[in-house]
Amino acid sequence: MKRILITGSTDGVGKLTATKLAKEGHEIIVHGRNAKKLENTISEIKQKTNNQRISGYVSDLSDFVSVKQMITDMTTDFSSIDVLINNAGVFISGLDQNQNGLDLRFAVNYLAPYLLTYGLLPVLENSLSSRVINLSSAAQSAVSMEALEGTELISTNASYAQSKLALTMWSFRFAKLHPEIITIAVNPGSLLNTKMAQEAYGQHWSSADKGADILIELALSEKHANHTGTYFDNDKGAFSNAHNDVYSEEKVNQLLSITNKILNK
Repeated sequence: MKRILITGSTDGVGKLTATKLAKEGHEIIVHGRNAKKLENTISEIKQKTNNQRISGYVSDLSDFVSVKQMITDMTTDFSSIDVLINNAGVFISGLDQNQNGLDLRFAVNYLAPYLLTYGLLPVLENSLSSRVINLSSAAQSAVSMEALEGTELISTNASYAQSKLALTMWSFRFAKLHPEIITIAVNPGSLLNTKMAQEAYGQHWSSADKGADILIELALSEKHANHTGTYFDNDKGAFSNAHNDVYSEEKVNQLLSITNKILNK
């Protein structure tokens, strides 16, 4: 049985994935930004699955101090983690910027998973066979470094698509730097039946199960053991090419240089 951390798992695809994995007997670490909601989710999953090995952590992923606190707490509590699913994401939000003046979508969808994954690297490396599954999107567009740094204001749609491409670009580089960890970026499916899709578009194309099932397969199936540094497009039901910028060393280097500059401030 695996120990699996799923960010953004008090709602939607994350919660469904956590419940299904708990039902299979895995140890699940749930994450959310609201303490009460997190507590309710943990109780609900335990009750539904008869699995008591469910724990949880509160962290606001738009706040890097909060992310670092979660890293400290988790590395104290766990010597190893087998699977990290960077599922948490934001599209429509009441706030457009975090306290550092950064676009909220870049902060939550890209910078927080980057920070969290590197912070948890020691415990991921302690697992005999660890995986990192990063939730990308069919919406991927070229990253404006000014928008990433918070010096250029762009639309919600643009920053969402750019944050998802940034995550995918980093995913591929992380896979190269850490070949011992299977790292896969995935579009879990467009317009799944989640709160995020309903808020943004008022409709859905597929059930949330479609997203949860592919996350579980990529996280656990032995058939994906050789698929590190790849992109799975669940709209096509297959591994696929990501945006061209993912394959540009120069653009990835530029992205990571700015990323480190932001996070080291």
